[in-house]
Amino acid sequence: MEEKIQNEGKDSSLSFLAENIKNVGQNILSACERSGRRAEDVTLIAVSKTKPLPMLKEAYLCGCRHFGENKVQELVEKYEQMPKDIQWHMIGHLQRNKVKYIIDKACLIHGVDSLRLAEEISKEAQKKGITAHILIEVNIAGEETKFGISPLEAESLVREISALPSIQIEGLMIIAPYVENPEKNRQYFVGLRQLSVDIKRKNIDNVSMNVLSMGMTGDYMVAVEEGATYVRVGTGIFGERHYETV
Repeated sequence: MEEKIQNEGKDSSLSFLAENIKNVGQNILSACERSGRRAEDVTLIAVSKTKPLPMLKEAYLCGCRHFGENKVQELVEKYEQMPKDIQWHMIGHLQRNKVKYIIDKACLIHGVDSLRLAEEISKEAQKKGITAHILIEVNIAGEETKFGISPLEAESLVREISALPSIQIEGLMIIAPYVENPEKNRQYFVGLRQLSVDIKRKNIDNVSMNVLSMGMTGDYMVAVEEGATYVRVGTGIFGERHYETV
């Protein structure tokens, strides 16, 4: 598969992706240097929702191995057609009736915000004989249009989910508000990091709190400065254009 992609990539006109990925990588490195962190502790997720396979293949050639999808159908279709060393992240809101389709394909499910969803993930993971790795989505800004639980409910939900079989809580995730000035989101990144520290101190079984998934194209540098371990960048890599087909 990788050899085929390399052959296809030779005539690619999508070289702007290489420049974008390089720039994002340099920005992450700079943010790490400013905050005294190691660049290897931050993983870039290329958010490939709505993007066609040639663009994903070009990103793969440029070194991307973590891809994020919002929709189950897209993740499944791209999973089947891309190299198997890719780590797929389910970053969109996941409906319970679709868990079974991605349970053995997504390395990490980012947006878990209810016990019922976690129970479904646990059930499907048991069927496959695997352990599902998840993040708890926190609506730390209190936006009515966003999914996620309130910070005050986070520890209680973590404790409930931690008792389920075949599921491992790796940390927390937020989708910060859209802002023109990324500094306005720093408070939310700081808040999520502190919440993860507070929960980690409780030493709850099956809970590690080693992952903070926060920061997107407009604010990922600030997120890295405040402790992000995964940043989810779509527009900053693939550009503004949206595609209707895979």
